[in-house]
Amino acid sequence: MRRAVPIAFLLLGLLAGAVTPPASAAAAPAVPDIVPRPTQWSDLGGQNALSARSRIFVAPASGAPGALPAVRSELIAPSRQTPRRLADQFRTELSQVTGLNLPVRTDVQQATRGDIVLRLANDTAYGVEGYRLDSAEAVRIDAASTHGLFYGTRTLLQLLRAAPDHRTLPRARSLDVPAQQLRTVMLDAGRKYWQLSYLENLVRRMADQKMNTLFLHLSDSEGFRLDSPKFPGLADPKNSYSRADIERLKTFAARHHVQIMPGIDVPGHATVITDAFGIGFGDGPDPCTAAHTHSHLTANWMIDMTSARAVAKSKEIVEEFAGWFDAPIFSIGADELPGQLANCPRVKDHLAKDPDVSTLGDLLAQYINTLDSVITRHGKRTAIFNGVEHMTAPQQKVNPSVVYLTWEGTGSEPTIPGHDEIAMAPFYVTPNNYHNLYPNESWMYDSWAPSTAPDMLGSSLENWADYNFWADDLYYEQHMSGPRAILADRSWNASATPDTLADFRARVARIGDPPGLNPTPARPRTNDGKPSHHWTFDTKPYPSGWVWAGSPGNTLYAEDTAGDLPGTSYIINNPTPVADGVRGQAWRFDNDRDGVGLGGLDVTEPWTASTWVRSTGKTADQVLFSSKAGALKLQQWGTGKVGFTRFGVADHSFDYTLPQNTWVQLTWVTTPGSTTLYVNGEKAGTVAASIPLPLRSIGMPGTSLRGDLDELLTWDEALSADQVRAHFTGYGRPGGLS
Repeated sequence: MRRAVPIAFLLLGLLAGAVTPPASAAAAPAVPDIVPRPTQWSDLGGQNALSARSRIFVAPASGAPGALPAVRSELIAPSRQTPRRLADQFRTELSQVTGLNLPVRTDVQQATRGDIVLRLANDTAYGVEGYRLDSAEAVRIDAASTHGLFYGTRTLLQLLRAAPDHRTLPRARSLDVPAQQLRTVMLDAGRKYWQLSYLENLVRRMADQKMNTLFLHLSDSEGFRLDSPKFPGLADPKNSYSRADIERLKTFAARHHVQIMPGIDVPGHATVITDAFGIGFGDGPDPCTAAHTHSHLTANWMIDMTSARAVAKSKEIVEEFAGWFDAPIFSIGADELPGQLANCPRVKDHLAKDPDVSTLGDLLAQYINTLDSVITRHGKRTAIFNGVEHMTAPQQKVNPSVVYLTWEGTGSEPTIPGHDEIAMAPFYVTPNNYHNLYPNESWMYDSWAPSTAPDMLGSSLENWADYNFWADDLYYEQHMSGPRAILADRSWNASATPDTLADFRARVARIGDPPGLNPTPARPRTNDGKPSHHWTFDTKPYPSGWVWAGSPGNTLYAEDTAGDLPGTSYIINNPTPVADGVRGQAWRFDNDRDGVGLGGLDVTEPWTASTWVRSTGKTADQVLFSSKAGALKLQQWGTGKVGFTRFGVADHSFDYTLPQNTWVQLTWVTTPGSTTLYVNGEKAGTVAASIPLPLRSIGMPGTSLRGDLDELLTWDEALSADQVRAHFTGYGRPGGLS
């Protein structure tokens, strides 16, 4: 792992540039409706208004370059967008927010109140991304690059979206310059494939909050997501990105002033690569073994750094894909190498023969530097996840230009002397029930002080897909949108926050989403008696595009034969397949950390869920399905009975307790405000309450079931009593059913 209402347009009846005096009964808000909060903001009182007579002006001298020569950055890709093209894009977005179709002109001297003026200005105070906004008369945005002009227009669009009429904004002056250079969102695109339409929406949302780097971690143990004809078989074309896909995404992102930073994880986290080319530590004569790697993995989780062929293939892969991207940084991972690898005879023999390396740390540092030489030839800097600095390396030191992605510590100050860093540590979204990591939003907003030290390049929100390989993109969006907004706010404006987290969330809600998002496909609800999901727990291979990277018994695949939400078990503690299921195999759960990651969105009522369970033990609390909102319970806390919970609200129980060592079919049928339990096809009770169907996972940390599970199904409708009975009788009479 390592590691977010239709617009109603009102007729204002205002002349262009009309200024509304401040209402005597209402003071201007202490914090404007802008995320991130501007670094300097002076409210002048009153409001400025746009109207059908307003115009957008681009200063003539701003027609060609995307930036003035004085403002360049090694870390931020130069803007490809001219001010005129930005003005045209802004015109469309402004129309979507206000309903006004304003002309774009260059005769700036004609600008008056209610007009908007975009101008490149040779002022180093703006830096690469800063801007000055003045809305006292005409709304003027000055910057030294179109990055800054773009961010000034984001501020303007947010103010207008938050206004009740979407056409007025406060009269104010602002100089707004970011505290940190890189304001990043990272997606685990190795374990999980993300739809391009979602990535484009994410780029729009990031840009709206002035985040400038989308870090795509494009390979991990289970998958490689870049499809090049140079490496047939490495990536599955249906579940990866072609060169054309990447060009489309880069072009779209550039229009929104977001750079795409790629990552390929080597030498560890590389099962998909070693399987494709036979270059793992477990390949060839005298291989390393399970004793030389992490307990839940195999030796082929690691590329063989002692092999000239493996190192050459690593260089070839990096050489190919470094040319696909134009962001100034390229990540190669290089983390979590197991110390016990040093005990492998192959490694010992290599260290004894190579005079340049004497320890495993030397070997890893040498490998990093070898790939760094490839990346620097492309004019980029190498990034790695931290970890190598903890290893003994008397002969090899990581090149000083290499950037560390620090996933340890508080993210407040640099921790690795001699290297630039990007802070990741406190900003992990890993929404499975094994890691169960969510950023502490209160701490982020109230206490975190982002570092502005020159060797702290920025901060990154990490979205890891461990054991959520096939999760819904929007499952992650619902978990990342809150901390993403806070990270955007704090990494831009590092000064102490002036209000509460509740105030901030209300501000984000008033601003809403940016214009132009791709429509979210409506997930069809089945209402024809057919199940929406069906997990059989029979042994099946991973689908095309994913590699099983675990050692035997780990990360088992749970196929969904009816829908598109398969899952996997976790590591270390796993359910055990058993042969005597109700129909084929069942999975046996016997540890509090046993579970299955799904990553589905909760389903609003009505719904039905049914499963066969053979309980083998009693504990204080046992969960079937869970999410952050609620859970279906096989044993409810405090009663030991079957039930369900809406977290933070109520625990509900039926008057039924699971028998031990006997197969029983449980079926929950839910309509808004009512849930009925059926046992073996017969009604067992009704509770006057309901919850959405939770589909994050099977089980929950510390409250996994004890027993065997088989034939787990859901429906997007409330089945009738006859349908429930027919579903039960369709299984015949399982062994052990009394």
